[in-house]
Amino acid sequence: MAKAPILTPQAEDFPRWYQDLINKAELADNGPVRGTMVIRPYGYGLWERMQQEMDARIKDAGAQNAYFPLFIPQSYLTKEAEHVEGFAPELAVVTHGGGKELEEPVVVRPTSETIINEYFSKWVQSYRDLPLLINQWANVVRWEMRPRVFLRTSEFLWQEGHTAHATYEDARDYAARIHRDVYADFMVNVLGIDVVLGRKTAKERFAGAINTLTLEGMMGDGKALQLGTSHELGQNFAKAFNTQYLSKDSKQELVWQTSWGVSTRMVGGLIMSHGDDSGLRVPPRLAHVQVVVMAIKGDEAVAKVRELGDRLKAAGIRVQVDDRVDTPFGRRAVDWELKGVPVRIEIGPRDLENGTAMLARRIPGGKEPVTIDSLVDLLPKVLEEDQAQLLRESRERRESRTADVSTIEEAAEAAVAGGWARIRWADLGPEGEAKLGEQAVSVRCLVAEDGSVPDADDAAGTIAIVGRSY
Repeated sequence: MAKAPILTPQAEDFPRWYQDLINKAELADNGPVRGTMVIRPYGYGLWERMQQEMDARIKDAGAQNAYFPLFIPQSYLTKEAEHVEGFAPELAVVTHGGGKELEEPVVVRPTSETIINEYFSKWVQSYRDLPLLINQWANVVRWEMRPRVFLRTSEFLWQEGHTAHATYEDARDYAARIHRDVYADFMVNVLGIDVVLGRKTAKERFAGAINTLTLEGMMGDGKALQLGTSHELGQNFAKAFNTQYLSKDSKQELVWQTSWGVSTRMVGGLIMSHGDDSGLRVPPRLAHVQVVVMAIKGDEAVAKVRELGDRLKAAGIRVQVDDRVDTPFGRRAVDWELKGVPVRIEIGPRDLENGTAMLARRIPGGKEPVTIDSLVDLLPKVLEEDQAQLLRESRERRESRTADVSTIEEAAEAAVAGGWARIRWADLGPEGEAKLGEQAVSVRCLVAEDGSVPDADDAAGTIAIVGRSY
């Protein structure tokens, strides 16, 4: 009888494969309240690396980290009508505290535009205070009806940036800078996901924004995942909260604003972009464990892997030593494969006699013997090769599964078949977008004919990227 696979094969049931992988690779568990999640240490290690890489890029863009309260007075949300309408179905509202009914209900933070603007209006007095560039790392709550770990949970972790500027142009350019230099740079060069940069249609725009820039990735099953957004808020929140500054001309002017965020959804995107039937495949630049050095058996092998681990760490490689020789080697190897560690170095008694180790590469697959003394120089090259392969595979999948079409029917057919469609926005328009929605197909973003991000007011000549999504 054939041995049952550890994971449900992707081709058989992609959603079940996804859930199997999260469980077997020990990434996360469902929380006790429906829609919540417990992120396990290995999964949280992935998120920490994402935080580190993103935080550095955010600070390079001039923003500073701060923290704002989890509880927001309900009255704050009602100040911007479109914003509260967009979030109303997802709000968690606290009506009692300390055994008493609250004088005013408070909302558990779904996003922080309102509470941050309350303070921006106090902190901004003069043009000298601008631009004001703030970011926070926090948790948020949006009551989710159809939860899925990492992708859609009632509580999730994220960063949210909020800025105030003197002019529309400065705010517009800063939103684009975050979109391009922070988010796209990280997703392409670290996550290894070949995202499409575009802007959302009016229907898909963030509630309260005048323009939303998005990054869309194609997952292994051909569906789209929105991996991050950067919003131009115009002066909508500035008007609601009276956020003004004294200009150089001694006039009171309303600020122009942006907000932008990415979340633990990126962990789900990582899984669905790069995972295979053997488990996760983690891009080396992201991996908090780039190399695991494994002792197969024997005290001498244990001593050698510990020594080698120290040498590799000193060379700047993120290493974990697995010297648990009381646990069967095959089981440990499968566990590391499930977790997607890019490289395994396996050393046993016979390897020690020959001065060699077995090099197992998770991303392209395969094993080969190498000399132990060559590893310090060899591994950085191997890791970069494997990083490039994941990005190449992501790009090839998107390109091969995207069809150019000219009718709404063809666009829907391509999406339902498990891919994306490109159709001129002039041939689709809001009416066609609504028709696609009836088949659970959406316009993921609009791009210019050359693939760049179109101007917010440029409807003519743009291409709609259409697909099913998570």
